[in-house]
Amino acid sequence: MKRLLICSIGLAIAGSCYSQNKEGAITSGMLKQIESMQTSTSKAMANALAANSIDDLAKNYRNQGTVDGYFSVETPKQSIHDQKSSGRCWLFSGLNVLRARFARQHKDSLSVEFSQDYLFFYDQLEKANLFLQGVVDNASKPLDDTRMQFFFKNPINDGGTFCGVADLADKYGLVPMEVQPETYSAENTSRMARLISSKLREFGLELRKMANDKKSVKAIQARKTEMLSTIYNMLSMTLGEPVKEFTYCFRDSKGKPVGKPKTFTPKEFFKETVGGPLNGTFIMAMNDPRREYYKTYEVEYDRHTYDGHNWKYVNLPMEDIASMAIASLKDSMKLYSSYDVGKQLDRKRGYLDLDNYDYASLFNTSFSMNKAERISTFDSGSTHAMTLTAVDLDADGKPLKWKVENSWGPSYGHSGCLVMTNRWFNEYTFRLVVDKKYVPENILKAESQEPLMVMPEDPLFANDSF
Repeated sequence: MKRLLICSIGLAIAGSCYSQNKEGAITSGMLKQIESMQTSTSKAMANALAANSIDDLAKNYRNQGTVDGYFSVETPKQSIHDQKSSGRCWLFSGLNVLRARFARQHKDSLSVEFSQDYLFFYDQLEKANLFLQGVVDNASKPLDDTRMQFFFKNPINDGGTFCGVADLADKYGLVPMEVQPETYSAENTSRMARLISSKLREFGLELRKMANDKKSVKAIQARKTEMLSTIYNMLSMTLGEPVKEFTYCFRDSKGKPVGKPKTFTPKEFFKETVGGPLNGTFIMAMNDPRREYYKTYEVEYDRHTYDGHNWKYVNLPMEDIASMAIASLKDSMKLYSSYDVGKQLDRKRGYLDLDNYDYASLFNTSFSMNKAERISTFDSGSTHAMTLTAVDLDADGKPLKWKVENSWGPSYGHSGCLVMTNRWFNEYTFRLVVDKKYVPENILKAESQEPLMVMPEDPLFANDSF
């Protein structure tokens, strides 16, 4: 009896709590008003939405014609790779650019395929070091501080930018794909990343305690080295230990060996295929309408801060970005570029256009945010890196459409590529890496300014996207 009485009292109290709406809550009156404002939806439409893909119903029939595959300016085609279930598009695109440059230098008589797995190993090791050293350098901050949360939330991931490709290749060299091929964990990174992240968080707490206990710098660095040895071992077991020396023979575009096999170290192979250092030869252009144009910005605690450089870019209008891209493509130079690829993507046709899907009509509303508003509210940002390879120009030299090599396999989309209209390009392009010889003097001058620091939590950088 006593238990029943207590339960009854408890339910009465709970009921009274739920009946008291806080300010800002949905009241019964508000709910009735919301319901009365609903526009009539046909039963057929409601049934269709309940039983079908939204994209299938929103697909714009009048925009479903054959994709025009002609481009007035196009670089030579090369093989399409597949990043599988990983976020390494930045690495695939970056190495696509480097192998295309090698082929161009040899008038397409020689070709080379670089190992993504090799550079990814060192990318992951350096990101582990960034986390551990970052925790040490910020140990005095509380765990719920924004900076500490930045580190502990994502101790390691597989995202990046071309800046990382340049730092890694300059430092560790390159190897051919056949010398260090993909492993299962390279193509399926989630489980490896989850386990390494867990170990790094454990290590981070230990180093944080050592720093706050005033242990010597020497002792902390010695313990960090031991921790990185554990991470190195985990990476070696999942990605394979990096090749130190190998024998290789170059091949022509048809796969026929050219010359005699030679023995290389990764640094020697980098010099043979790329030449000199990449850093200092390019600019990264960004289109971020929230910030002032013709200013240079730098991302604090970029993923290679301690072992390379912070990510630096110059913010430019899309007109300037398009102009530099056209100049490069006209000289047969492919470009690293990044986009919000999921927006209005017709996967079957490999086609990106603002009118592919009419979500507004389907839901009887509008989606009216501009690019700056979409970025600020995390509605849009750079999600995928691809290699810009072609542009179609009108009679006045203005771009009509663009083409990129993708890294989702040769059977995806438009024979492994995506075609995008210029309207889509302007709305959803974010980054472009351009060789400095195609960059106008006023932009080079802007790029050489003392950079303004931006925080890694910014919507455009928070996910270490591409």
